[in-house]
Amino acid sequence: MTGKQTNCKPPECHLHLHLRWADNPYVSGTVHTKDTAPGLIMGAGNLGSQLVEYKEEMYITSDCGKTWRQVFEEEHHILYLDHGGVIVAIKDTSIPLKILKFSVDEGYSWSVHNFTSTSVFVDGLLSEPGDETLVMTVFGHISYRSEWELVKVDFRPSFFRECTEEDYESWNLSNLQGERCIMGQQRSFRKRKTSSWCIKGKSFTSALTSRICQCESTDYVCDYGFEQEVTQKQTSRCFADFWFNPEAPPDDCTVGQTYTSTTGYRKVVSNVCEGGIDLQENLARYQCPLIAPKGLRITIKGDSMAVKPGEDITFIVRQDQGDILNTKYQVDLGDGFKAIYVNLTLMGEPIRHRYETPGIYRVSVKAENVAGHDEAIIYVQVITPLQALHLEVVPVVGRNQEVNLSAVIQPSNANLSVYYWWIGNNPQPFLTLDSYLLTRFGEAGEFRVTVQVVYWNSMLQDSKVVRVFNEFQVVPLTFSKHLDTYNPNIPEWREDIGQIVTRLLAKVYREIGRGDDMVSHPVQTTRPHFQVLAPCSGLSVINLFLASYNRGASRIRSVVCNRMGKTVKIIRSEGKSVMC
Repeated sequence: MTGKQTNCKPPECHLHLHLRWADNPYVSGTVHTKDTAPGLIMGAGNLGSQLVEYKEEMYITSDCGKTWRQVFEEEHHILYLDHGGVIVAIKDTSIPLKILKFSVDEGYSWSVHNFTSTSVFVDGLLSEPGDETLVMTVFGHISYRSEWELVKVDFRPSFFRECTEEDYESWNLSNLQGERCIMGQQRSFRKRKTSSWCIKGKSFTSALTSRICQCESTDYVCDYGFEQEVTQKQTSRCFADFWFNPEAPPDDCTVGQTYTSTTGYRKVVSNVCEGGIDLQENLARYQCPLIAPKGLRITIKGDSMAVKPGEDITFIVRQDQGDILNTKYQVDLGDGFKAIYVNLTLMGEPIRHRYETPGIYRVSVKAENVAGHDEAIIYVQVITPLQALHLEVVPVVGRNQEVNLSAVIQPSNANLSVYYWWIGNNPQPFLTLDSYLLTRFGEAGEFRVTVQVVYWNSMLQDSKVVRVFNEFQVVPLTFSKHLDTYNPNIPEWREDIGQIVTRLLAKVYREIGRGDDMVSHPVQTTRPHFQVLAPCSGLSVINLFLASYNRGASRIRSVVCNRMGKTVKIIRSEGKSVMC
């Protein structure tokens, strides 16, 4: 700021600019340039060995970065007016302000202007459309509860005339080494003299002359797959990296076409040099070989691997590398449909299909030509959504007795179903892939058992109550073997049998357990359990549970139960009612 030289010298010290974009769209970022103000750059940063985020001083250059000057010790909002002829700066702070600073000589000197009589929290700076404008607007608010405040600042009265040719001088763009050919051309610009106090105006153009340069080695960089090597003579060359084969054909190379290999160099992007040194000359040309297919993929439109029976499904086949025109594609959709395609991946034609039967289908596509082959596989699940769920539990159990909780679902072939079991008031469920859960109840009382079945995108739930007693008696019963010939293996049939037997027992005891307490397991060969609870005043409460076992059964012979402390035998005669 004093105009003195600094002791900051590379490599121990550099100027670090903060390249940060402003969140507020009405203020500029930390680096400020304009194409109609050639060579003028202003930015926030710090001097030192590394960038310091919390230290943001303001620096300016008027020769495109060759030399820099510090202008402020704190970060400022910057706005260029009149093609950079006026630079406006307002401190970036959270306190209210009433002054701004401006410069008309590219930041060599600054003037202070009171833009308002009342301090304002500045939120942004705006200029009128066009680079030539000298009118700007400061907007903000007086307090955090006040409305917007707009302050217009017009710099036109500060200038008494427009610039003439005598007010301009030419400026040649060059790099730090003084070389004028930059990006393949020499350019000269018109800049206003720092001593001239005039308006550039709408007709001002900064570009003066431009001349194309001959290409030099510095106009080239290493091509893709190449690295730069510095030799002992301080000259550099580009050599292929270990993983890159410069003679390899491109991915889109087809038989009958030709391709060129790289020399390891390419011209810098946007460089316009012509003639001179050409590091890309003498490119070798090769015939495209037949390449084996590689990177074959099968995808499903919609990305769903599960569909319903009869639902349309669309397969899309893609190939990353290899020949396409001379490749055959063998398609097997897993349900007997097979076909051979040509140009399948070239045309991008999808394969539409429909599966009628539930199941898991292996879909494969094999791409093959003379050079080799590749194969892609995908599995499709054709599923029927869950239609019904029935929870089968023992209505009455003993404390610490092992209990089998079973869930019967339709359709019964719903593989990979997930079962969630909630027992009592425990919010944490048990998770199983089987349709049953073995558990024990450690306390007497009533417990609600809930099962939830998830099968792909369908979900069902059922719930039952289990009564747990400290003591009770279980008496096995058996039925005739031919009864299983009438068993359709559904929960409703087992419930009906339980109700029939309950009614027969009710005729003997007159007061019996409820029929909704009677369930059975979803297997054949029915064998009931006759459950006798602890006796109370009057008759004992009796529940019937139809359990199932995979073994034969005979006709009911006899049942021994407890009635008012006495042993009572229940005998069923041939085809007659149960008698006591």
